[in-house]
Amino acid sequence: MKQILLFFLFSCSIYGQNEYPQDYFRNPLDIPIVLAGTFAELRSTHFHGGLDIKTKRKVGLKVYAAAEGYISRIKISHYGYGKAIYITHPNGYTTVYGHLQKLSERLEDYIKQCQYDKENYEVEVFPHAEELFIKPNEVIAYSGNTGSSGGPHLHFEIRDNQERPMNPLLFGLEVKDSKQPYVSAVFAYPKNKNAVINGKNERTQLRLIPQNTGDYTVEEVSAIGEIGFGITSYDKQDLAPNNNGVSNIQTIYNGNKNFEIDFKRFSFDETKHIKRFVDYNYFKSKKSRIQKLFVEPNNPLSMFKNVQDKGYVLVEDSTSTVYKIRIRDYHNNETWVTIPIKGKPQIAKQDSIIDLSDKTLVYSDKTTKLNSGLVTVNFYENTLYDDEYLDFKVSSDTLFLHKDNIPLQKNFYINYDLSNYKSEHLDKIFIANLYGYYKKPSYVTTTRKGNILSAKSKKLGIYTLAMDTVSPTIKPVNFQNKKWLSKYRYLKVKITDDLSGISKYRATVNGHWILMEYDYKTNTLTHDFNDNIVKDTKNELKIIVTDNVGNSSTFEAIFYRK
Repeated sequence: MKQILLFFLFSCSIYGQNEYPQDYFRNPLDIPIVLAGTFAELRSTHFHGGLDIKTKRKVGLKVYAAAEGYISRIKISHYGYGKAIYITHPNGYTTVYGHLQKLSERLEDYIKQCQYDKENYEVEVFPHAEELFIKPNEVIAYSGNTGSSGGPHLHFEIRDNQERPMNPLLFGLEVKDSKQPYVSAVFAYPKNKNAVINGKNERTQLRLIPQNTGDYTVEEVSAIGEIGFGITSYDKQDLAPNNNGVSNIQTIYNGNKNFEIDFKRFSFDETKHIKRFVDYNYFKSKKSRIQKLFVEPNNPLSMFKNVQDKGYVLVEDSTSTVYKIRIRDYHNNETWVTIPIKGKPQIAKQDSIIDLSDKTLVYSDKTTKLNSGLVTVNFYENTLYDDEYLDFKVSSDTLFLHKDNIPLQKNFYINYDLSNYKSEHLDKIFIANLYGYYKKPSYVTTTRKGNILSAKSKKLGIYTLAMDTVSPTIKPVNFQNKKWLSKYRYLKVKITDDLSGISKYRATVNGHWILMEYDYKTNTLTHDFNDNIVKDTKNELKIIVTDNVGNSSTFEAIFYRK
């Protein structure tokens, strides 16, 4: 133990001299790195925390420790990173490996012991430094598709000693990339009612003109007042067709730096503010993310640099100015967008006046309580980024709370008073969000205290009460009752629930708990007979599955094995 600690301290002193050691971390796979996702890439609710490394559309590739160290955390979950390993290294960094199919034999034995001790598939453990030491080039796992993965790949992170994810490419990992980033759209935004862009006082798309060099110009903009700009941009690598995120965006106005965002490192506390960085309204309607090159109130992203006047530019009468945008990927391939601006007084065309009489003002800097009928909605301080006029209406059991086109910083809270409902139905009622064209109900985590039903959410929209009285279904996949299973390594069962969704499950053989892995993407429970828990010839299987409102189903069968 003493030797390990001394080694870690000594190594820290060496590597602390170089901010980004270039030869310390190896490729965690034994194939060239081809990326499906880049660091800080824009996602729906967060910046991507690492690299998504392609695994040739397969699972089961060997995953190597990027450097020696010790296992500081293992987390096994149905969602998120699925099966994930965290290794702390002597130089103070931590590497993360997610969506794993399985761990190496000794780590698999370790975590399965934890799962059997806790009688739960989902576990999170924090081993001591001397408990699971990892050697250089050690195989720690096999790549997979577990958790919230959209396909087989390895999610790989490097975090600093404050648990902030950093771009792993900073540490010398090689990815072939000779392609310039590209821009698909450019927009101009008025800062206030006094700003006009091409005769409009609203977000205005500009005509983008591609050049032979891969750069772009924009048809001359006629404007007056303070305006900002936004772009939709992507990067591609040489060996992958994916539209990935860029590494750095800078803006220059009349030769002076105006704004920069550097996607090098961020903290998990701030990643939610991606909803403020992109044009959330545009994303929800067009499914495309505009990156706003100006800083609005209540946007604390640490990735902003060299910001002058919040990134806005002042266009004055009878001036001719030039606004430039430089987009770079990590390998310094860059693309320029040049926007000529002509200062010209103009009056924006007046759109029809918006009637706010039927809307409710919700404040960003203080608590606002909305109440109608049996429904109460609480917006606490700093839930919204700005003061907003929201649609708020309750009809029977349905809450109409605006559209999901306004970004929120925090959860708002919904309460339903169920005093008028029959007591025998209360346990089966939950709060649901109605989504999609057909307004299907989606379970929102719901709690009940007395006759008050409560839920919280970070997105506006339509909410209602739903009742689930139907138990989950359980069906065997690869066996039949009273049949032999000697030739099979796995026992598989399909479980489904049509409304509130699966909450928990428990499986036993001959009264002893067995580990079953739940894959929500295929609705499958799987037991590996190599766990050596099932040792008798005749075995009584019992599986209990419970949904989110407490409806339970029990499946029982007998199988034989030798």
